[in-house]
Amino acid sequence: MQPTVKDLLLSGAQLTDAALERLLPATDTLPHSIHRAMRHSTFAGGKRLRPILCMEAARMVTATESYPEGIADLGAALEMIHTYSLIHDDLPALDNDDLRRGQPTCHVVFGEATAILAGDALQTLAFQTIASLPIPSPTTVAILREISLAVGTGVGRVGDLDTKLPPGMIGGQVMDIEAEGTPPTAALVEAIHRSKTGALITTSIVSGGLYGLSLRHRSASSGYGNGNDEPATDSKSRSDTGRTAYAPYADTIARLRTFGEKAGLAFQIVDDVLDMTQSSEELGKTAGKDTASIKATWPAVFGIDRSLHDAQELIADAFAALAPFGPAADPLKSLAQYLVERKN
Repeated sequence: MQPTVKDLLLSGAQLTDAALERLLPATDTLPHSIHRAMRHSTFAGGKRLRPILCMEAARMVTATESYPEGIADLGAALEMIHTYSLIHDDLPALDNDDLRRGQPTCHVVFGEATAILAGDALQTLAFQTIASLPIPSPTTVAILREISLAVGTGVGRVGDLDTKLPPGMIGGQVMDIEAEGTPPTAALVEAIHRSKTGALITTSIVSGGLYGLSLRHRSASSGYGNGNDEPATDSKSRSDTGRTAYAPYADTIARLRTFGEKAGLAFQIVDDVLDMTQSSEELGKTAGKDTASIKATWPAVFGIDRSLHDAQELIADAFAALAPFGPAADPLKSLAQYLVERKN
C-alpha cells in the first residue's frame, strides 16, 4: 500500500528535523547569538519539501521501501540552503519582510548583521554536511557540483551531460530584483522562476537520485560496472571533479532533472497565485507583496485561471518524465500533485 501525501510529508519532515537537530550547533554553543538565529529560522516551521523530494528520489532509484541510510543528512543540508536563502531574501535590502513561516523574520528578531551571518553560516554548514556524506567520493563531488551550480549563478556545466542550466538561485534573485517595478514578460518570468525557485527544487531531486544511485551500484551488478565502492573511472576522470560519477546513469538523471524542472516551475506558479488569493495568516508570510511591488509573476502576465492551467500541464509533463520507473515513482508523483493543490 502506497503512503499518502500526508504520510510522506510527516515522515519526511520528522527525519529532516531529527537530522537538523543533530547537525545544527546548540544554542548554548558559542557564539550563542548566531546559533540561536540559525535555529530560529530553521525550526520556525516549513514543509521540508526539498528534503522530502530529495529523499523520495533516492528511494525511487534504489527501488526500496525504506529511505537509503544517511539520506536525511543530504536533505537537511538542502533545507539549510533553503533557509539561508529565505533569511537573506527577507532582509530590508531585498524583500524587507517581517514575517516568514508565521514567525518574525530573522533580522527582526536578531538584527540585520546577525541575520546575514546566520544565513552565511547555514550555507557553509550545508556544504560541510554534504562533504561528510557516507557515499563514494566521486559522487560526493558530483552532488557538491550539482548543488553549487543550482544555488549560485549557474555558470558551468554539470558532469558529462553538458546540461544547459538556468542561472541558478542567486542569479534568479538578481534577475528578480532588476525586473521589479517594470511590466513583466512571459520569457522573463519563466527565466526568474526556473532560477530563483526551480533550480533548488530540481537539484534536490537530482542530488537525491545521485545519492541513491551511488548506493545501488554497490550491491547490483548492473551498477557502475566494477562492483567496488566507486564508479569505474580512469585516473584522469578521477581527478576531473567527479564529472563522470553519474555518466552511466545519464538517462535516469536527465529524467529526474526534467521532473524537477517541471514540478519546480509549477510550484512557483502556484506560489504566485497564492500570494494574490490567500491571506498572510494562511500563507505564513506577507500576502500581496508581489503585486504591490510589481514583481514578475505568472498571474501578472497570464492571469490566475491560465496560471493554474499551466501548473497542471507542467505536472503532467513531470509525470511523463518518470513513466519508466513505474509504481516506484508514485510517491514523487503524489508530492508533485500536492505542489499545485496546496493552499499555503
